[in-house]
Amino acid sequence: MPDLLTDHSRASLEGAHSHGPARYVSSRADRPTSFNPADIPVPHGREEEWRFTALRRFAPLLDLDAVRSATAQGEALRIAMDVPEGVTVETVARDDARIGSVGAPVDRTGITAWCGVTTATVLTLTAGVEADRAARLTVVGDDPELSRPTAQHLHIVAEPGARGTVVLDHTGTALLTQSVEVVVAEGAELTLVTVQGWEDTAVHAANHRVEVRGRGVLKHVVVSLGGDVRICPDLGFSGEGGHIDAYGVYFTDSGQHQEHRPYVAHTEPHCYSRVTYKGALQGEGAHAVWVGDCLIGQAARGTDTYELNRNLVLTEGAKADSVPNLEIENGNIEGAGHASATGRFDDQQLFYLRARGIPETEARRLVVLGFFNEIVAEIGVDEVEERLMAAIEKELELTGLIAARTDQDPAAEPAAE
Repeated sequence: MPDLLTDHSRASLEGAHSHGPARYVSSRADRPTSFNPADIPVPHGREEEWRFTALRRFAPLLDLDAVRSATAQGEALRIAMDVPEGVTVETVARDDARIGSVGAPVDRTGITAWCGVTTATVLTLTAGVEADRAARLTVVGDDPELSRPTAQHLHIVAEPGARGTVVLDHTGTALLTQSVEVVVAEGAELTLVTVQGWEDTAVHAANHRVEVRGRGVLKHVVVSLGGDVRICPDLGFSGEGGHIDAYGVYFTDSGQHQEHRPYVAHTEPHCYSRVTYKGALQGEGAHAVWVGDCLIGQAARGTDTYELNRNLVLTEGAKADSVPNLEIENGNIEGAGHASATGRFDDQQLFYLRARGIPETEARRLVVLGFFNEIVAEIGVDEVEERLMAAIEKELELTGLIAARTDQDPAAEPAAE
């Protein structure tokens, strides 16, 4: 079996490692952004932004007329709220001054999400509040026929000095194109956890547009378990001294397409960012995509940034594409780097555990859970952490992945202590 590989273009079970032919990759910073649908047309799949995407599955979310019609009916989606004291939730018209203030959409699903709605949901952590529990927004899809592509716009604000956690959960079945704007004010600390816990047939595209102001602090966590998803977080700073930690966890099952495209724009001095995503894949046709981009602009002196993606491919027929990109326009920085690797179970780890009397089923379980533990421990919401680990174990059990192998079992007889 191949060792863990660094691969900036494509990694698959066959063990092939190739950077492919030279090709020009445009900067994410130069993408067109607009509120006008005419400026960002329907993609054909050959565009850099869409070349990894299973475009046919996401096609209903690119049709603005269909999205507008289904969203106006309002029957395919509902949102449940549970918020602590000091956190407010309101529904506002799209022409509210706050809506769209973080930035314009960056791709076609962002355009349909913006143009498809007439109202938006605004969640605010009021100035100075220290929330005693997480605020929860649960998006529930009720479109089992997948016939009503629906748009949604959320605006989340942590006002100056506020501290708290927001959990944005997605369940049920839906065709959803979604915009999430996030503002972290000076001195605020926000943890935003988005959980894609959809049924397998759901399709979800999301644009997260984030602004961290001054010395604000954001922990941005993406957990993708169910459905076909395409999550595009655009993370940026306004003012000096901002801090962003971005984590992602995904488990891509047979036939699923899960795509995550974080982009960090360092345009201000002395800002810090870390991007760490880990995923596991199993089953025929499981396809995970991670494209991580970071820009260090000319004014961004003192930047400290790093991005990392790791993929654990558990079975034949699964494929991971992993592409880290780093664009540096200013050499006066604290540090910058990236890493990407994809590989199989580590046979040495399995041998080590088996040699100490641990059954292979349990050894495999420990290897997978250990792979995820670093990020899961950073989520900071006990319920979400427990749910994620339980979901991973369930997937392993349902597929029989942790059943003992009968071939190439180097530890069939545990070594004597």
